[in-house]
Amino acid sequence: MSDGAEREVLNCIGALCPTPIIQLSKAMKSLESGTKLILRADDPATKSDLFAWSRLTGNQVSVIDETSFEIVKA
Repeated sequence: MSDGAEREVLNCIGALCPTPIIQLSKAMKSLESGTKLILRADDPATKSDLFAWSRLTGNQVSVIDETSFEIVKA
């Protein structure tokens, strides 16, 4: 994260599906459009759930590594 931009971080390490997506949905409601959030989650279902959620909500998702994802609010 070398661009220096501030990002919210949501730590869901250890939480099982569907908790990371539920927590993410709640967190995104309070953010302004264009805000970046880092989701940290290690449940194997999170990645596929996250991309399905992004298709439904219009938010952008990028994979940082196996347990970290960057979400940009639409």
